[in-house]
Amino acid sequence: MSIRHKSSTALANPLMRRCLAKVRGFLREEDGVLANQALLCFLAMLAIGGIGVDLMRMERDRTHLQYTLDRAVLAAADLDQELEPAVVVQDYLSKAGLSEYYSTPTVQQGLGYKSVEATIDTDFEVHLLRFAGVEEMPLYANSRAEETIGSVEISMVLDISGSMNSGNRLVNLKAAAKSFVTQITSNTDISNLSISIIPYATQVNAGQALLSKYPNVSQEHDYSYCVNFVSDQFSKHTLYQNEVMERTAHFDTFTYSENMIDRPVCPTRDGSAILPFTNDAAELHAYIDSLTAYGNTSIDIGMKWGSALLDPTARNVVNALVADGEIDANFLNRPTDYGSGDTLKIIILMSDGQNTNQYMLNPSRRDGMSDVWYNAAAPHTDKIYSDDDSVGVYSIYHSNGEKNYYWPHMGRWEDHPYGQGTYQQCNESGQCEEKAEEGGESLKQLTYQELHAQVSLAHIAKHLYEFSSSAWADWFNAGRYFHNRTAKDQHTKTMCNITKDQGVIIYSVGFEAPSGGIKVLEDCASSPAHFFDVEGLEISDAFSSIATSIRQLRLTQ
Repeated sequence: MSIRHKSSTALANPLMRRCLAKVRGFLREEDGVLANQALLCFLAMLAIGGIGVDLMRMERDRTHLQYTLDRAVLAAADLDQELEPAVVVQDYLSKAGLSEYYSTPTVQQGLGYKSVEATIDTDFEVHLLRFAGVEEMPLYANSRAEETIGSVEISMVLDISGSMNSGNRLVNLKAAAKSFVTQITSNTDISNLSISIIPYATQVNAGQALLSKYPNVSQEHDYSYCVNFVSDQFSKHTLYQNEVMERTAHFDTFTYSENMIDRPVCPTRDGSAILPFTNDAAELHAYIDSLTAYGNTSIDIGMKWGSALLDPTARNVVNALVADGEIDANFLNRPTDYGSGDTLKIIILMSDGQNTNQYMLNPSRRDGMSDVWYNAAAPHTDKIYSDDDSVGVYSIYHSNGEKNYYWPHMGRWEDHPYGQGTYQQCNESGQCEEKAEEGGESLKQLTYQELHAQVSLAHIAKHLYEFSSSAWADWFNAGRYFHNRTAKDQHTKTMCNITKDQGVIIYSVGFEAPSGGIKVLEDCASSPAHFFDVEGLEISDAFSSIATSIRQLRLTQ
């Protein structure tokens, strides 16, 4: 039996000494000294990677949400959209699988204006960030869209030539033009809209009120209100108030009419004069309904007036019409300057044909006294037309020896115009008696202006100057001259180009037009997309498309 000394301990045990030696050895060993740091680094990388994954997921969803929201508010802000904006936005989000994020959009709406703003401010549920103690992250998207028609000035240049009576062209044009007016006026703040209608045929009837504001128009007559533009005027977009212009002579080269002429080159019938600057839908509809068609086709003159009424040089004319109460005071200081603010200047040019002859009266017969006398009160028995009221006779002076006055209603020559005295009437047996001439108090020598306003060129040649073998050459052919299609096509092209150069947008509509007319109209349009080649009821689709394209749809945020 061994005796343990009181000074001995458990550490003195050989086994314990070996264990302590191992520990001391491990502590002196350098292998594995970075293990702790490596572990910590790995955990940090895992956390950062988790953040990145969650951020990428959130950005993916935010981008998808923003894109869907943009499309939703654009659709909801469309002025043609019949559904409520909230319904449209919710429908877009639902179909994209994002209905959980829907919130009621903010809507501002007025005449010609709709704004829709949708905001999503919610939380995004994270996955890996949970290990860092983060449960969710903020998710935000905002989109605002508006559709509005700003200030718009429109010239509707409409063909009312005789070919528009073919088929239902005029009927279809009226329906299309009225629908266009309805679309534009119902979606536009009327204080920012002006529409002028410029009907054209052989000429353009400016109307008495409008033409009176151009003081340097020649004053040969006041039967009608057209002007003959010269070539140089078609190379300018301007039409200054003080510009010198020649009034179109009032004459009829189309019919045999008499007392008064039926179809003057410058039309005077209802629905033929320019309707300037209005935004009254009822007035515009009534005016369009009044349109009638007759005459040749002068696209160039229609374009000249359509462009002139958008040009700032017309401002003094418009202000004068406002002062006279002819147009509403809302249009004071219109047209606006080119490129000012958000004003759109639009021309809608429509034709069913191509340029044809534009007739002017022989300059020597524009004014002065004619050789024709008229007795308005004298009866005649040789009815020329079924509606001839058998009252009114002519006398034509022509050097013919002693008797220089021809009386067409009796086919005889006398030494004075009918109504200034007496004449002899003889029967078949040769017995003659003196006859008093009636209506002497109304007898007057006609000026050329009065003659042409009363009697057409063809009637003059056939009936008044029937005694002359050269009457048709003198009165019908030499009595007028004309600009032909080639010249007028060039005028149209020049006018269209100079107008487009000012930033005016030109839409053109070829309505069952021939190839020659199609080419002119297509070249005139601002681009191929601004040209429409249509038939029949398609003209309504064209005008509707134009109305839609005028509206400005824009994403503002």
